[in-house]
Amino acid sequence: MTRISCRYEGDLHCSAEHGPSGVAVHTDAPPDHDGRGESFSPTDLLATALGTCILTVMGITAKRRNWSVTDATASVEKVMSQTGARRIDTLRVLITLPQGLSEDQVQLFKRVAYDCPVKRNLEPSMSIDLIWC
Repeated sequence: MTRISCRYEGDLHCSAEHGPSGVAVHTDAPPDHDGRGESFSPTDLLATALGTCILTVMGITAKRRNWSVTDATASVEKVMSQTGARRIDTLRVLITLPQGLSEDQVQLFKRVAYDCPVKRNLEPSMSIDLIWC
């Protein structure tokens, strides 16, 4: 079990501390929701979790096989709903793998990316598109 301690700091800012490491992150509400956008919004962190989870499971797969995916990238585009309750409508993840991978490696990385734990937990509550560049 991992504990993350969250604290409201005032003026729509929050902090969160990762219990095991003590590393802190900060959030602010986005400008279109009464904040100043001075940091990640909570929904930005959710989008970040998806992108880093995809890269992490690819990294685990590579490490177990003595391969490298260093410099792989995931750029996440977050699209909020325009009607109804405020929510994430779509997360689009643009994924770039390093050059020089075999087709078998690419297919394995795609397979593990589509099955990353964050993606599994978010679907079907929102649309998630993985786009391979």
